[in-house]
Amino acid sequence: MIIRFHLPSQTPYLNPQSSKPSKTPPSSLTPLLKPSLPTSDAGLVFREKIIYLENLNVNSQKALRLNPDFRAAPLASLISVESCLSSFGIDRSALGRILDMYPQLLTSDPQSDLYPIFDFLLNEVPIPFPDLPKSIIRCPRLLVCSVTDQLRPTLSFLRNLGFVGSNSITCQTTLLLVSSAEGTLFPKIQYLQSLGLSYQQVVNMVIRSPGLLTFSIRNNFSPKAKYFLEEMKGDIAELKRFPQYFSFSLDGKIKPRHRLLVEYGLTLPLSEMLKASEGEFNARLIEMRLRSRSRSVDGR
Repeated sequence: MIIRFHLPSQTPYLNPQSSKPSKTPPSSLTPLLKPSLPTSDAGLVFREKIIYLENLNVNSQKALRLNPDFRAAPLASLISVESCLSSFGIDRSALGRILDMYPQLLTSDPQSDLYPIFDFLLNEVPIPFPDLPKSIIRCPRLLVCSVTDQLRPTLSFLRNLGFVGSNSITCQTTLLLVSSAEGTLFPKIQYLQSLGLSYQQVVNMVIRSPGLLTFSIRNNFSPKAKYFLEEMKGDIAELKRFPQYFSFSLDGKIKPRHRLLVEYGLTLPLSEMLKASEGEFNARLIEMRLRSRSRSVDGR
Protein backbone atom coordinates (compact mmCIF):
# COMPACT_ATOMS: atom_id res chain seq x y z
CA MET A 1 0.00 0.00 0.00
CA ILE A 2 1.35 3.43 -0.99
CA ILE A 3 0.63 6.33 1.35
CA ARG A 4 0.95 9.91 0.02
CA PHE A 5 1.37 12.85 2.40
CA HIS A 6 0.29 16.37 1.58
CA LEU A 7 1.08 19.70 3.22
CA PRO A 8 -1.68 20.77 5.62
CA SER A 9 -2.22 24.05 3.77
CA GLN A 10 -3.11 22.19 0.58
CA THR A 11 -5.43 19.29 1.57
CA PRO A 12 -7.26 18.61 4.85
CA TYR A 13 -6.45 15.35 6.60
CA LEU A 14 -9.09 12.73 7.24
CA ASN A 15 -9.65 11.53 10.76
CA PRO A 16 -10.26 7.76 10.57
CA GLN A 17 -12.72 8.06 13.47
CA SER A 18 -14.84 10.62 11.65
CA SER A 19 -16.05 11.26 8.14
CA LYS A 20 -15.39 14.99 8.60
CA PRO A 21 -12.12 16.42 7.32
CA SER A 22 -9.73 17.54 10.01
CA LYS A 23 -7.18 20.34 9.64
CA THR A 24 -4.96 18.76 12.26
CA PRO A 25 -2.40 16.35 10.80
CA PRO A 26 -2.09 12.89 12.34
CA SER A 27 0.64 12.45 14.91
CA SER A 28 2.42 10.14 12.48
CA LEU A 29 3.09 13.14 10.20
CA THR A 30 4.77 15.37 12.79
CA PRO A 31 8.30 14.17 11.87
CA LEU A 32 7.83 16.06 8.57
CA LEU A 33 7.92 19.36 10.48
CA LYS A 34 11.52 20.69 10.64
CA PRO A 35 12.66 20.89 14.27
CA SER A 36 14.88 23.67 15.53
CA LEU A 37 18.59 22.88 15.29
CA PRO A 38 20.15 21.43 18.42
CA THR A 39 22.97 23.41 19.93
CA SER A 40 25.52 20.98 18.48
CA ASP A 41 24.10 21.47 14.95
CA ALA A 42 24.11 25.26 15.32
CA GLY A 43 27.77 25.06 16.33
CA LEU A 44 28.48 22.92 13.29
CA VAL A 45 26.85 25.50 10.98
CA PHE A 46 28.91 28.27 12.59
CA ARG A 47 32.06 26.21 12.13
CA GLU A 48 31.21 25.78 8.45
CA LYS A 49 31.06 29.57 8.08
CA ILE A 50 34.45 29.96 9.77
CA ILE A 51 35.97 27.36 7.45
CA TYR A 52 34.39 29.15 4.49
CA LEU A 53 36.11 32.39 5.52
CA GLU A 54 39.43 30.67 6.15
CA ASN A 55 39.31 29.16 2.66
CA LEU A 56 38.96 32.70 1.33
CA ASN A 57 41.90 33.85 3.50
CA VAL A 58 39.58 36.10 5.49
CA ASN A 59 40.49 36.71 9.13
CA SER A 60 37.43 35.28 10.90
CA GLN A 61 38.20 36.95 14.25
CA LYS A 62 38.47 40.34 12.56
CA ALA A 63 35.26 39.67 10.63
CA LEU A 64 33.37 38.84 13.84
CA ARG A 65 34.77 41.89 15.61
CA LEU A 66 33.94 44.35 12.85
CA ASN A 67 30.70 42.72 11.73
CA PRO A 68 28.90 41.01 14.66
CA ASP A 69 25.92 40.29 12.37
CA PHE A 70 28.09 37.70 10.64
CA ARG A 71 27.57 35.32 13.58
CA ALA A 72 23.85 34.93 12.82
CA ALA A 73 24.09 35.12 9.02
CA PRO A 74 23.34 31.89 7.16
CA LEU A 75 26.08 30.38 5.03
CA ALA A 76 23.83 30.81 1.98
CA SER A 77 23.96 34.59 2.34
CA LEU A 78 27.78 34.53 2.30
CA ILE A 79 27.75 32.39 -0.80
CA SER A 80 25.32 34.80 -2.49
CA VAL A 81 27.81 37.66 -1.95
CA GLU A 82 30.59 35.57 -3.48
CA SER A 83 28.37 34.64 -6.43
CA CYS A 84 27.47 38.27 -7.03
CA LEU A 85 31.07 39.49 -7.04
CA SER A 86 32.23 36.52 -9.11
CA SER A 87 29.60 37.27 -11.75
CA PHE A 88 31.34 40.61 -12.34
CA GLY A 89 34.71 38.99 -12.92
CA ILE A 90 36.26 39.21 -9.45
CA ASP A 91 38.26 36.03 -8.83
CA ARG A 92 38.34 34.20 -5.52
CA SER A 93 41.79 35.39 -4.44
CA ALA A 94 40.80 39.03 -4.89
CA LEU A 95 37.43 38.33 -3.28
CA GLY A 96 39.09 37.13 -0.08
CA ARG A 97 41.24 40.26 0.13
CA ILE A 98 38.19 42.48 -0.41
CA LEU A 99 36.10 40.71 2.23
CA ASP A 100 38.98 40.81 4.69
CA MET A 101 39.30 44.59 4.19
CA TYR A 102 35.56 45.21 4.42
CA PRO A 103 33.89 42.41 6.46
CA GLN A 104 30.60 44.32 6.45
CA LEU A 105 30.20 42.98 2.91
CA LEU A 106 29.76 39.47 4.36
CA THR A 107 26.21 40.28 5.44
CA SER A 108 25.31 42.62 2.59
CA ASP A 109 22.30 42.01 0.36
CA PRO A 110 23.49 41.77 -3.25
CA GLN A 111 20.18 43.06 -4.62
CA SER A 112 19.98 46.21 -2.52
CA ASP A 113 23.64 46.82 -1.64
CA LEU A 114 25.88 45.57 -4.46
CA TYR A 115 23.99 45.53 -7.76
CA PRO A 116 23.16 49.29 -7.57
CA ILE A 117 26.90 50.04 -7.29
CA PHE A 118 27.77 47.88 -10.29
CA ASP A 119 24.90 49.44 -12.23
CA PHE A 120 26.26 52.92 -11.44
CA LEU A 121 29.80 51.99 -12.51
CA LEU A 122 28.67 50.32 -15.71
CA ASN A 123 26.02 52.76 -16.86
CA GLU A 124 26.68 56.14 -15.29
CA VAL A 125 30.46 56.45 -15.11
CA PRO A 126 30.58 54.34 -17.42
CA ILE A 127 33.24 51.64 -17.01
CA PRO A 128 33.40 48.89 -19.68
CA PHE A 129 32.44 45.52 -18.23
CA PRO A 130 35.91 43.93 -18.79
CA ASP A 131 37.48 46.79 -16.77
CA LEU A 132 35.05 46.50 -13.87
CA PRO A 133 37.15 44.01 -11.84
CA LYS A 134 40.15 46.36 -12.16
CA SER A 135 38.11 49.20 -10.66
CA ILE A 136 36.97 47.10 -7.70
CA ILE A 137 40.32 45.43 -7.03
CA ARG A 138 42.08 48.81 -7.22
CA CYS A 139 39.56 50.38 -4.84
CA PRO A 140 37.35 47.86 -2.94
CA ARG A 141 35.94 50.74 -0.92
CA LEU A 142 33.64 51.41 -3.86
CA LEU A 143 31.55 48.45 -2.69
CA VAL A 144 30.71 50.05 0.65
CA CYS A 145 29.88 53.55 -0.65
CA SER A 146 26.40 54.94 -1.18
CA VAL A 147 25.62 55.70 -4.80
CA THR A 148 23.25 58.52 -3.85
CA ASP A 149 25.25 60.13 -1.06
CA GLN A 150 28.82 59.54 -2.20
CA LEU A 151 29.56 58.17 -5.67
CA ARG A 152 27.15 60.19 -7.82
CA PRO A 153 27.90 63.62 -6.23
CA THR A 154 31.66 63.06 -6.57
CA LEU A 155 31.28 61.98 -10.20
CA SER A 156 29.41 65.21 -10.88
CA PHE A 157 32.17 67.24 -9.18
CA LEU A 158 34.90 65.53 -11.20
CA ARG A 159 33.06 66.06 -14.46
CA ASN A 160 32.66 69.74 -13.69
CA LEU A 161 36.37 69.84 -12.94
CA GLY A 162 37.19 68.50 -16.40
CA PHE A 163 37.13 64.70 -16.20
CA VAL A 164 35.12 64.38 -19.41
CA GLY A 165 35.71 63.18 -22.96
CA SER A 166 39.21 61.74 -23.34
CA ASN A 167 39.83 62.60 -19.68
CA SER A 168 36.76 60.74 -18.38
CA ILE A 169 36.95 58.55 -15.29
CA THR A 170 38.42 55.11 -16.08
CA CYS A 171 39.15 51.96 -14.10
CA GLN A 172 42.43 53.66 -13.12
CA THR A 173 40.71 56.70 -11.62
CA THR A 174 37.46 55.33 -10.15
CA LEU A 175 39.18 55.43 -6.75
CA LEU A 176 38.59 59.20 -6.84
CA LEU A 177 34.86 58.52 -6.51
CA VAL A 178 35.18 57.39 -2.89
CA SER A 179 36.48 60.82 -1.78
CA SER A 180 34.15 63.53 -0.57
CA ALA A 181 33.98 66.35 -3.10
CA GLU A 182 33.53 69.12 -0.54
CA GLY A 183 35.46 67.60 2.36
CA THR A 184 38.46 66.15 0.52
CA LEU A 185 38.83 67.01 -3.17
CA PHE A 186 37.99 70.72 -3.18
CA PRO A 187 40.35 71.54 -0.25
CA LYS A 188 43.20 69.97 -2.25
CA ILE A 189 42.39 72.20 -5.21
CA GLN A 190 42.41 75.21 -2.88
CA TYR A 191 45.76 74.21 -1.34
CA LEU A 192 47.46 73.96 -4.72
CA GLN A 193 46.04 77.38 -5.61
CA SER A 194 47.53 78.76 -2.38
CA LEU A 195 50.99 77.94 -3.75
CA GLY A 196 50.50 80.59 -6.40
CA LEU A 197 48.79 78.60 -9.12
CA SER A 198 45.59 79.73 -10.80
CA TYR A 199 42.45 77.60 -10.63
CA GLN A 200 42.82 76.60 -14.29
CA GLN A 201 46.48 75.71 -13.82
CA VAL A 202 45.54 73.44 -10.91
CA VAL A 203 42.76 71.85 -12.96
CA ASN A 204 45.22 71.15 -15.79
CA MET A 205 47.62 69.60 -13.30
CA VAL A 206 45.08 67.22 -11.77
CA ILE A 207 43.70 66.21 -15.16
CA ARG A 208 47.23 65.31 -16.26
CA SER A 209 48.02 63.64 -12.93
CA PRO A 210 44.77 62.49 -11.27
CA GLY A 211 46.80 60.89 -8.50
CA LEU A 212 47.30 64.38 -7.07
CA LEU A 213 43.75 64.22 -5.74
CA THR A 214 44.61 61.13 -3.69
CA PHE A 215 47.47 62.77 -1.79
CA SER A 216 47.16 64.14 1.74
CA ILE A 217 47.63 67.88 2.23
CA ARG A 218 49.28 67.37 5.61
CA ASN A 219 51.45 64.34 4.79
CA ASN A 220 52.29 65.03 1.16
CA PHE A 221 51.53 68.43 -0.35
CA SER A 222 52.61 70.58 2.56
CA PRO A 223 56.06 69.07 3.38
CA LYS A 224 57.00 68.57 -0.27
CA ALA A 225 55.91 72.07 -1.31
CA LYS A 226 57.83 73.54 1.63
CA TYR A 227 61.00 71.66 0.70
CA PHE A 228 60.69 72.61 -2.96
CA LEU A 229 60.13 76.30 -2.31
CA GLU A 230 62.42 76.81 0.71
CA GLU A 231 65.26 74.30 0.31
CA MET A 232 65.37 73.84 -3.44
CA LYS A 233 64.45 77.48 -4.15
CA GLY A 234 62.22 76.10 -6.87
CA ASP A 235 60.02 78.01 -9.29
CA ILE A 236 56.32 77.24 -8.96
CA ALA A 237 56.15 77.11 -12.75
CA GLU A 238 58.23 73.92 -12.61
CA LEU A 239 55.60 72.25 -10.42
CA LYS A 240 53.04 73.23 -13.02
CA ARG A 241 55.14 71.51 -15.71
CA PHE A 242 55.92 68.48 -13.55
CA PRO A 243 53.09 67.86 -11.03
CA GLN A 244 54.33 64.27 -10.65
CA TYR A 245 56.87 65.75 -8.20
CA PHE A 246 54.33 65.11 -5.44
CA SER A 247 54.24 61.38 -6.23
CA PHE A 248 57.91 60.82 -5.30
CA SER A 249 59.12 60.06 -1.77
CA LEU A 250 60.46 63.14 -0.01
CA ASP A 251 62.94 61.29 2.20
CA GLY A 252 63.58 58.39 -0.16
CA LYS A 253 64.29 60.25 -3.38
CA ILE A 254 63.70 64.02 -3.45
CA LYS A 255 65.99 65.05 -0.58
CA PRO A 256 68.88 62.63 -1.27
CA ARG A 257 69.09 63.49 -4.96
CA HIS A 258 68.73 67.22 -4.44
CA ARG A 259 71.44 67.20 -1.75
CA LEU A 260 73.84 65.30 -4.00
CA LEU A 261 73.33 67.87 -6.73
CA VAL A 262 73.88 70.71 -4.26
CA GLU A 263 77.03 69.02 -2.91
CA TYR A 264 78.60 69.04 -6.34
CA GLY A 265 77.20 72.38 -7.41
CA LEU A 266 74.97 70.84 -10.09
CA THR A 267 71.35 71.31 -11.11
CA LEU A 268 68.77 69.26 -13.00
CA PRO A 269 65.15 69.88 -13.98
CA LEU A 270 62.73 68.18 -11.58
CA SER A 271 61.65 65.59 -14.12
CA GLU A 272 65.23 64.54 -14.92
CA MET A 273 66.22 64.49 -11.26
CA LEU A 274 63.34 62.24 -10.19
CA LYS A 275 62.24 60.08 -13.10
CA ALA A 276 65.63 58.43 -13.65
CA SER A 277 66.35 55.10 -11.99
CA GLU A 278 69.03 54.97 -9.30
CA GLY A 279 71.60 53.69 -11.78
CA GLU A 280 70.68 56.26 -14.41
CA PHE A 281 70.82 59.10 -11.91
CA ASN A 282 74.25 58.07 -10.61
CA ALA A 283 75.60 57.74 -14.16
CA ARG A 284 74.19 61.16 -15.02
CA LEU A 285 75.75 62.61 -11.88
CA ILE A 286 79.20 61.22 -12.73
CA GLU A 287 78.89 62.51 -16.29
CA MET A 288 77.95 65.99 -15.08
CA ARG A 289 80.80 66.05 -12.56
CA LEU A 290 83.35 65.03 -15.20
CA ARG A 291 82.01 67.65 -17.56
CA SER A 292 82.13 70.29 -14.83
CA ARG A 293 85.71 69.36 -13.93
CA SER A 294 86.73 69.42 -17.58
CA ARG A 295 85.35 72.92 -17.95
CA SER A 296 87.24 74.00 -14.82
CA VAL A 297 90.53 72.65 -16.21
CA ASP A 298 89.95 74.29 -19.58
CA GLY A 299 89.23 77.59 -17.89
CA ARG A 300 92.59 77.72 -16.12
